[in-house]
Amino acid sequence: QVQLMESGGGLVQAGGSLRLSCAASGSIFSISAMGWYRQAPGKQRELVATITNSGATTYADSVKGRFTISRDNAKNTGYLQMNGLRPEDTAVYYCNLHIYPFDYWGQGTQVTVSS
Repeated sequence: QVQLMESGGGLVQAGGSLRLSCAASGSIFSISAMGWYRQAPGKQRELVATITNSGATTYADSVKGRFTISRDNAKNTGYLQMNGLRPEDTAVYYCNLHIYPFDYWGQGTQVTVSS
C-alpha cells in the first residue's frame, strides 16, 4: 500500500517562496512518475508539474519559470519549489504518483498567497 504525505504549505505574501515535500511509503517511488496538482475553491483540479522516474519534467504554462519540480529517489521524496508566488497560486496542492495503471494521491497541503 502506497501512502503519500505532503508538507510545506502555508501562508505567504505575494512574491514569496515555499517548498512543498511529498514523502512516499512503499517501494514504487523510484519507478513511478510523480506530479503536483492543485485545486482552488470552485475550480477543477489542475496539473502543475510532472517529473518522470528518469527526471524529465513538464510544467503548466502558468508556473513555468517560477516553480521547480524535483525528486530524491533515495529518500522516496518529491519536491515542488515555488518562487514568485502570486495570489492566483492559492490552492490545495496534491502530490500524485503514477505507475500504470495506478494513481496514488496525498491528502493535500494548503498554500495561501496574500496580496
